[in-house]
Amino acid sequence: MFFASDNASGVAPEVMAALCAEGGSALPYGGDPVTAEVTALVREIFAAPEAEVALVASGTAANALALATLTPPWGAVFCREGAHVEADECGAAEFFSAGAKLVTLPGEGGKLAPETLEAALARFTPGDLHAVRPAALSLTNVTELGTVYQTSEVAALSAVARTRGLLCHLDGARFANALVATGATPAAMTWRSGIDALSLGGTKNGLLGAEAVVLFDPARAEELRIRRKRSGHLLSKHRYLAAQMRAYLADGLWLRLARQANEAAARLASGLSGLPDVQLQHPVEANLLFVDLPATLCRRARDAGAVFYDYGATGDHMTVRLVCSWNTTDADIAEFLAILR
Repeated sequence: MFFASDNASGVAPEVMAALCAEGGSALPYGGDPVTAEVTALVREIFAAPEAEVALVASGTAANALALATLTPPWGAVFCREGAHVEADECGAAEFFSAGAKLVTLPGEGGKLAPETLEAALARFTPGDLHAVRPAALSLTNVTELGTVYQTSEVAALSAVARTRGLLCHLDGARFANALVATGATPAAMTWRSGIDALSLGGTKNGLLGAEAVVLFDPARAEELRIRRKRSGHLLSKHRYLAAQMRAYLADGLWLRLARQANEAAARLASGLSGLPDVQLQHPVEANLLFVDLPATLCRRARDAGAVFYDYGATGDHMTVRLVCSWNTTDADIAEFLAILR
């Protein structure tokens, strides 16, 4: 009954098999044929033949490199309060960009609204030498609260950003889960909706440890390459990142794994909604649930071996986060619900 994070889920068998098959020798630092195959595959999937694809080993590196490529040191990156890039990456975006400022904005249900972004941008005077310059917008899909931006919402926010010359980044640590939830194509959710750079996640969805920055502006490709090397994220045995990503994207494995996680979360939400004194905080649209329940039930579940994170307390109730993964089983869900009953 492990519901703490999809980061902790196992490696998909297809991915592990692909890693084990990469014996022998190959050119280092991305000069291998597997990396070339992954680049071609990502470009095909996203209908973006000039996209730059930079594999890295962590989501923090992907986000920080993407934002540094889009943002000068004197720039401001707008994101929602609680965004992973601001709250959970130890200042990596600021460090990689040599000083860019993250500006957080409020938003209901994990999402930013266009009018909120408009109001924030209006407070910055063009040409003001005393303030940072608005430079980028960073969105997360799936959001940190488990809700999902539709393509129309992404497009509306990027359109506001464009009015002030901002570039747009999408933190897609759970990008596959968002695609499955919305039915959108990868292109529709990214560059066709105004996204300039995507952090394409895989570690939360069955990979051992591989992510990608997908940069849709070829004019910035060389800068991304240099930044990745300079930051120490161009691995010598790069083909082991590429082997994971190739297995992940080939034959739709990434979407199948995400669908399994989303469907598990839907089953868990359905069971929880039938329990007295238990309330879902947000619509369950992907694979994350935020649940209010009595503290006594939290203790009972933990005593029985359930693992999950607390997200605050109100009186005798706790708010907890439950995350389903590609390998969450029906037995896990049934046992957890039985304990709460």
